[in-house]
Amino acid sequence: MGSISGNSLARELINNNITLIGRRRLTVTGVDDVESFDDRFIVLHTQGSVLLIHGRELKIEKLAVDGGDLEVIGCVDAIEYEEERAKSGFLAKIFK
Repeated sequence: MGSISGNSLARELINNNITLIGRRRLTVTGVDDVESFDDRFIVLHTQGSVLLIHGRELKIEKLAVDGGDLEVIGCVDAIEYEEERAKSGFLAKIFK
């Protein structure tokens, strides 16, 4: 079996870890930014992708911006990766 260290996708995801304990406590590392959140949906920017967290009664319990660590409590229903979204706002068009 070949090494994944040469794979660019593996390098991109190696700095992002997700730990889910009993669907009630979620820890994510490698978080660059929290785009939005409420008690049912959290959108995070991680290194190279967007992480979507769906659930109920979600609360961000800890956010260490300097280390990129995030802890969420609540009932987690789904965790989904999405490709990094292209910036399409007014300023993004100006500085293109």
